[in-house]
Amino acid sequence: MTVTVVIVAILLSVAAGLALFRVVRGPALLDRMVAVEVLLSIMIGALGAEAAVNRHATTLPILIALSMLGFIGSVSLVRFAAGEEA
Repeated sequence: MTVTVVIVAILLSVAAGLALFRVVRGPALLDRMVAVEVLLSIMIGALGAEAAVNRHATTLPILIALSMLGFIGSVSLVRFAAGEEA
């Protein structure tokens, strides 16, 4: 069990590092925003993994709030980008 937790933590850390690299070096605003959405997804995955390892459901409201934040952020970004091109 602990080996699996360590592997998941390493993979999530590497993914977060690569997403942060894209946020810093992204050539366009949309690239940076997609990387921020990926970071949010990684956070949701990490919280879900932590809840599964510790066998509790107290982080469920936090996961729902983060998911709603990601959805609202994506929709507002698309509306902003569509308004810019017109």
